[in-house]
Amino acid sequence: MIGVLALQGDFEAHLAALARAGVRARPVRTAVDVRASSGLVIPGGESTTFKKLMEGTDLEAAIREVALRGDAVLGTCAGAILLAETVTNPEARGLGLLPISVARNAYGRQLDSTVLRLTDVDRVALGEAPLEAVFIRAPKITAAGPGVEVLARRDGDAVLVRKENILAATFHPELTEDRRVFDLFLAARMRTSAR
Repeated sequence: MIGVLALQGDFEAHLAALARAGVRARPVRTAVDVRASSGLVIPGGESTTFKKLMEGTDLEAAIREVALRGDAVLGTCAGAILLAETVTNPEARGLGLLPISVARNAYGRQLDSTVLRLTDVDRVALGEAPLEAVFIRAPKITAAGPGVEVLARRDGDAVLVRKENILAATFHPELTEDRRVFDLFLAARMRTSAR
């Protein structure tokens, strides 16, 4: 079963989006539950709050274990920040699971939130149609390391990236009816379970 990290943030919207995709998922709050998941979603929320809530627990190690054993991992908005190698604005330490650099709140404050139809997308991964994306105090991917595929861009900046089994979106795919980001996550999960 897929686990959705449920420490804070919009985990319920991710559970609902996965249910609409026909997939069983459950909220996870402990390292034991994270390790027992066959795939993991780290939702949006507040990345510094996530880090504080994980202090003194084994959650960071459990998330690393799930990713390193090859299970599919999706991080959205704050989840993308947690997966990153480098975090700025302000400087912080990510989990280092994805070789990207991320600047927090790079598109502005809550008032600057927007819904866009992204046309600069990887047509092989996502098809021809524009990708609907909800940006809420969104981070910006400022650099992508070796092996990172950029699947969608906003004004030239990467906003959806993938490296092997790890997928990160700086927007909120759970807030739209467009299922393609979740389809990519589920496809990565199917590849790892077929091994």
